[in-house]
Amino acid sequence: MKNTKNYLFAAACVLLASSLTAQKQTPPAGGTPKDFKVPAKSTTKLPNGLRTTMVQYGEIPKVTISLIIKAGNAHEAANQVWLADLMGQLMNQGTKTMDFKTLAKKVAGMGGGVNVSVGADETTISGSVLSEFAPDLVKVIADLVMNPAFPQSEIERIKNDLKRSLKVDQSKPQNQATAKFYKAIYKDQPYGNYYPTEEMINSYTLAMVKDFYNKNIGAKRAVLYVAGKFDAAALQAAVKTNFTKWKAGNDIQYPNEIPSNTTDTLIIDRKNAPQTTIIMGLPTISPKDNDYVAAVVANSLLGGSFGSRITSNIREDKGYTYSPYSSISNKRSGSLWMQQADVTAANTIDALKEIDKEIKLLQKETPSQKELEGIQNYQAGVFVLVNSSPFGIISQFNFLDKYGLPDSYLSNYVKNIYKVTPAKVSEIARDHYKVEKMTVVMVGDKESIEKQSANN
Repeated sequence: MKNTKNYLFAAACVLLASSLTAQKQTPPAGGTPKDFKVPAKSTTKLPNGLRTTMVQYGEIPKVTISLIIKAGNAHEAANQVWLADLMGQLMNQGTKTMDFKTLAKKVAGMGGGVNVSVGADETTISGSVLSEFAPDLVKVIADLVMNPAFPQSEIERIKNDLKRSLKVDQSKPQNQATAKFYKAIYKDQPYGNYYPTEEMINSYTLAMVKDFYNKNIGAKRAVLYVAGKFDAAALQAAVKTNFTKWKAGNDIQYPNEIPSNTTDTLIIDRKNAPQTTIIMGLPTISPKDNDYVAAVVANSLLGGSFGSRITSNIREDKGYTYSPYSSISNKRSGSLWMQQADVTAANTIDALKEIDKEIKLLQKETPSQKELEGIQNYQAGVFVLVNSSPFGIISQFNFLDKYGLPDSYLSNYVKNIYKVTPAKVSEIARDHYKVEKMTVVMVGDKESIEKQSANN
């Protein structure tokens, strides 16, 4: 037994030494990301205005189908916030021929599921099934959008669910800060109406839901995307059979929302809060701008990746926060650059000063080529990952359609990432990330924040 123990101990030492040696070895360099080859697609248009985009993609015998309708929360009236969400959840309850349980069981039998979701600009009905059932899924989606049951018996339950979600959402400082930020930027425009009141939700009736549906849901506003392995002829026939009678409805029309620069510093008081949630940002260029890819790279270097400057500063060096991040939020009428961080309460103003410092430093001094290359490799890798699934491909084609971009935007994206120069990154920071034009929202202990501000 003793010899056995000695043998095991010696073996463990060898393994540990091997492990330590392995840890010291430099990993092989990653390969250079290649340009994305846009898969061949077929497009058609029915007489009622419905467009289709179909892409053969991958080897797995599954297909993803998404009907994306250009209508969402941005199309709500000022006193009807989340009415589109109520409509979407009621649509999920089934059709005039199939209730929720029957529909769910039917699609599960196809090897998948289907769901209705509502966003700021769009309403989406999507699902994935085995390839052989692709025409059947088209039929289900057509039934959902053309013949929603809108059961009166479910409306109060769903309204109560929405009110519970509202309370939960509004209890979170991150959501409070986001709502305040959007209100400051968009004022009383639809994007600025981030949350409804309980009174609004209580007032919603089935007649209001149907009115919103009739005004906003129709073939002219819709694109049917298909990605995966499928019989193209059978699917085209299914689309023609099931969607031809769908009403054309109104033309695509997005509200002309204009984000504004405000230099406000807004505080939402949370007494004795151990952390302060910070959101700061301003309107920036949209995907339609020639410098947008450069702006994506600049954002990633500044605060939009784990190795970014702001993250390295206030997370790694100072320990003020755990997961700060910056992002470009795209809306149909414009984009926003936003930096968010949950920082320790005592370091709220210090964190703001460090964020300001990093932005201004990037404006004054160009990053090194080595630093930029690391960010470019990361951003190119993210792009490759996004395109590695049918849902990702559909998302990319919808992005092109939403902003009126050509397919070359995707095929040249990686190439254009590597075309960004250090000088261009600093130019983007100077022109589009101006600290003096930013709106700052803080959710935390107001007295503590004001004392810190007075001492700085």
